[in-house]
Amino acid sequence: MSMKEVVRPEDKIDSAIVVALISSSQDLEKTTEYLDELEFLASTINIESKKRFTQRIDKPDKRTYVGKGKFEEIAAYIKAEGIEVVIFDDELSPSQVRNIETELDIKVYDRSLLILDIFLFRAQTAQAKTQVELARAQYLLPRLTRMWTHLERQRGGTGTRGGSGEQEIETDRRMIRDQISKLQKQLKKIDQQNETQRKNRNTTVRVALVGYTNVGKSSLMRIISKSEVLAENKLFATIDSTVRKVTISNIPFLLTDTVGFIRKLPHGLIECFKSTLDEVRECDILLHVVDVSHIAFEEHMEVVNKTLAEIKAGDKPTLIVFNKIDQLEIEEFVDEEGNTHTVDPVEKLKKTYLNKGKHCIFFSAKEKTNLPELRREIFEEVSKKHYTIFPNFMKVDYHE
Repeated sequence: MSMKEVVRPEDKIDSAIVVALISSSQDLEKTTEYLDELEFLASTINIESKKRFTQRIDKPDKRTYVGKGKFEEIAAYIKAEGIEVVIFDDELSPSQVRNIETELDIKVYDRSLLILDIFLFRAQTAQAKTQVELARAQYLLPRLTRMWTHLERQRGGTGTRGGSGEQEIETDRRMIRDQISKLQKQLKKIDQQNETQRKNRNTTVRVALVGYTNVGKSSLMRIISKSEVLAENKLFATIDSTVRKVTISNIPFLLTDTVGFIRKLPHGLIECFKSTLDEVRECDILLHVVDVSHIAFEEHMEVVNKTLAEIKAGDKPTLIVFNKIDQLEIEEFVDEEGNTHTVDPVEKLKKTYLNKGKHCIFFSAKEKTNLPELRREIFEEVSKKHYTIFPNFMKVDYHE
């Protein structure tokens, strides 16, 4: 059984509801932001959200995630509207998945499975496909229910009932275990090949683009490397690492575009993407790209920094690229005397971050604002490392 079979067809759009809990420390605005992101994730694999359900509760119900009354409300809406998929903004336990699917009789996605499906949908290279298939297989194994069984998929998918029972589920579990073993061997071989390739690059400075998903890393890659790289306004448009050789003022370096990070990224996915993330772990310099126009850009920065620390790459020289400054609006305020004043948002950011000693560039990939400054800053960082590798190399000054 190929785990690729469960990827959703591009031409089918399923109706869904999204469900989230609101903790006592979380406000409604933050919940709205999280559900916006969840719905955007779902739309990536052609699932359209029709309604949101939230419940203010500090701890998920062990059986059905939400409380009994809210669950009954959800069940009634699903039945009345013919909803095909329910998506939860947290990772569900295997027992929660089984209970919810049994009672609602529709496909259940939690946040982790949704992200895994998107990664599988986006993966292009053999390495990325193998990594995601392995992570997905490991995630699904303890969560297999009749909704995910082999024969059900053959009969036509989402929300269909069939005669499959425990025996068929056990058969699928055995097939998935075999698949996991096969994928682990394939990935080990790929990792060995990649390690050899990276060793061959040791004489060249390596720069890696990192950041939250959909912040403009690939657009920046295209501008700096002057090459054709896929850049879309979609979450996880880039799954496979892309490496380009770049030269600025006669100083060469390798620039890598890596997979975007996101909050609650499945741990198994991080583990399986070890080889891809090694591009980040073993690079010399990080370009942390931030969508500064996003209301939660600081939280996104924290997610990226936390993930970098998790993969032991948080202490590298880092240049923060605050992208999309063209989308920032001029702020206005009225003083005590009734006079209206304007505040340049970029100048405000500069005062905030530069005063903290952060190494930052304020940039617009769309307008190419401050591109010469960005190239100069990259040159300065790359040349420092370049001259440690080649101490006898004649030093050059930056020039366009």
